[in-house]
Amino acid sequence: MKANKEKTLDRLSRLEGQVRGIAKMVEADRYCMDILAQTAAIRSAVLGVEKLVLENHAQHCVEAAIASGNPEEQRAKFDELIGLLQKASK
Repeated sequence: MKANKEKTLDRLSRLEGQVRGIAKMVEADRYCMDILAQTAAIRSAVLGVEKLVLENHAQHCVEAAIASGNPEEQRAKFDELIGLLQKASK
């Protein structure tokens, strides 16, 4: 996570604020469509965080496994990526 750590933490902080904002909207009985618009924004922001983490994993963890020449390590990293993609496609 070293390369994108600050970007990721920044996005997570913003997400935290968005979630608190939605809680306040619910407490204030705000219009449902306004709340739903904010939940959609949160989903999009979470996908952005996932993208950063995935990029980091590919650039560092997977790359290191490839460079290691260790077939077991390479297979493990490949399987991790496949598992993540399968979860994301559900």
